[in-house]
Amino acid sequence: MAEEQSNKSLVPGLERGLQLLLAFSEQRRELTFAELHRLVDMPKATAWRVVQTLTQMGFLERNPRTSTFSLGMNVLRLGFEFIASLDVVQVGQPVIEQLRDVSGCSSHLAIRDGRDLIYVARVSAAGSRINQVSVGTRLPVHRTSLGRMLLTDIRRDEFELLYPHPRLPGEHGGDSLDRDTLWNMVQQDKGRGYVIGESFYRHGISSIVYPIFDRSARVAAVISIMIPTEEIPQTDRDRLQREVALAARKISGFLGYLVKAS
Repeated sequence: MAEEQSNKSLVPGLERGLQLLLAFSEQRRELTFAELHRLVDMPKATAWRVVQTLTQMGFLERNPRTSTFSLGMNVLRLGFEFIASLDVVQVGQPVIEQLRDVSGCSSHLAIRDGRDLIYVARVSAAGSRINQVSVGTRLPVHRTSLGRMLLTDIRRDEFELLYPHPRLPGEHGGDSLDRDTLWNMVQQDKGRGYVIGESFYRHGISSIVYPIFDRSARVAAVISIMIPTEEIPQTDRDRLQREVALAARKISGFLGYLVKAS
């Protein structure tokens, strides 16, 4: 009885359309109408009308050369809309865990809040000797390599609103940093696309930092690994850099960022 009532609640046209879309898979990216009809449980005339409707709405695309159908851009758009709604921590946590495993280094995600960076996710390497920051820890953006990378997508006028004074405070009231010097460092980081901060903020600890982009190509966060050494050995540098870059691209893709073909 309950099953009968459930079946009465179904929208037949929607159900048939979804059946057809679900017929496509990694192994079946293009299908002829005859192949589609064999894969779904519906009359041939009904299947044809559903295919025509989905094609008209952009959920299917027809290749006139091969007379095959494939998933259209509107299916991809729905996927990207959902992915872009996910939080960077939701999609990033498993990625930084994987990065920790392949690099052997503690890994972090951080975002910017005004003149502070906030660590929003972290995973520690086994036996790490580094005094780990906690999720929620705030540090001044201008004093860290992660913070410098977070500043790479702001304009000069935005930068000067953020730092209205020509001298920026040093650590614990120590030596101050020149605002123009920071701006020039940030522009160099932007051009390079990453930061290798060898004991930039904490002595004896180096980091490799890459930006994470959102669907509007803005820097949404940064990903980093921490290495307990004053200077990263050249033999490890390229490998570690590749791993962090790959993790950054992966999270950016999850957030809907599409890399433009060069």
